[in-house]
Amino acid sequence: MSAPFSRPLIALAVWIAAGAAFAAAATHKQSASSGINPEAFRGAIVVDAATGKVLFEDRADVQSPPASVTKLMTFYIVEEKIRAGELKLDTPVTVSAEASHTGGSRVWLVDKEQITVEELLYALMVPSANDAAVALATQVSGSKAAFVDLMNIKAKEIGMNNTVFRSPHGLPPDVRKGQEPDLSTARDIATLARKLVAETDILKYSSTRHRPFKHQNGKVIEMDNHNHLLGPVPGCDGLKTGYYREAGFSLAATVQRNGRRIIAVVLGSPAGQGSHQWELRDTVTTQLIERGFAALPPATSPVASAVPTGATAQTGSTSGPAIAGAPTASTPSPAPSAQLQPGAPAPVPANDPTAPSLIPVGTDEPKSTQGTDTPPDATVHLVIPGTKK
Repeated sequence: MSAPFSRPLIALAVWIAAGAAFAAAATHKQSASSGINPEAFRGAIVVDAATGKVLFEDRADVQSPPASVTKLMTFYIVEEKIRAGELKLDTPVTVSAEASHTGGSRVWLVDKEQITVEELLYALMVPSANDAAVALATQVSGSKAAFVDLMNIKAKEIGMNNTVFRSPHGLPPDVRKGQEPDLSTARDIATLARKLVAETDILKYSSTRHRPFKHQNGKVIEMDNHNHLLGPVPGCDGLKTGYYREAGFSLAATVQRNGRRIIAVVLGSPAGQGSHQWELRDTVTTQLIERGFAALPPATSPVASAVPTGATAQTGSTSGPAIAGAPTASTPSPAPSAQLQPGAPAPVPANDPTAPSLIPVGTDEPKSTQGTDTPPDATVHLVIPGTKK
């Protein structure tokens, strides 16, 4: 992002910070006591995908720009059109000039080339291609504006009551043109994630770590998934990352173990130090995943991994972080209720000393930040036992 473009967004950053400050002040102390870094996000939630039961929440209804996590709704709308027979995976999409000129993360679509819906969905979900999002939106609705209308209608329909979409891709708005950001909450994103897992084949796309993208002219681009939890975190198979400076780092993750699935959403994590600035987000998401599985009630019967159609995440209090079934001084962590499939890596209990943890990065004082458009320095790195950084 160029400096002239960033400066107008200072006002947006100030608005985001002010909007979250009141809720954050009341919950930071309690978040810290739960073992979760209260400075690691603007809002977070963990839910049982099968029932919608909230396993952890902290500022889950605070609005924040989801950045590219917005693309989850774009995927949902396109898949809905496929299910309705209005599109097919092999439908050729003619790329518009607008799509080909869309910046940020992209697969370098060429004006007037034709790419199938399926390949554009892979581009949307694996490298988070913004040009693919615009190409799909215009194919479905004729324009970005008309497609965004569909996104907002669907959001209200499924209970995303604190969400407003303004783009199919989640790119930062151009304040000079009076544009406003996409806004959502951790709870609303969890609601959408449960619908996606239940009703679509999104996991086929979101679990893909690498895939070639072939242009009509024969040029091939290698696509890499932005979700760094795929592989290191046992059972992780989705869903979507998001980032721009004023929005912070966000992640909607889903993990299945022993036939049970949870969804963890983190919005607005600050940037970390060094080249891997997303590590704070990934660290706290990994912690929340482990705590989520520890908080699941023992299964009395096999639980299907699919989510019931039409289910939404339960509404809970936002006065402070809540961990359902969390262990206390007198209550041990629940033991796993079933065995993993042969050959599958075992999950790490939340109270295991080898579990992912927040650790200091050296002893140096944090660097000062210059201006509100500069991400705050984090003091943690992601450390997952058995893996290399």
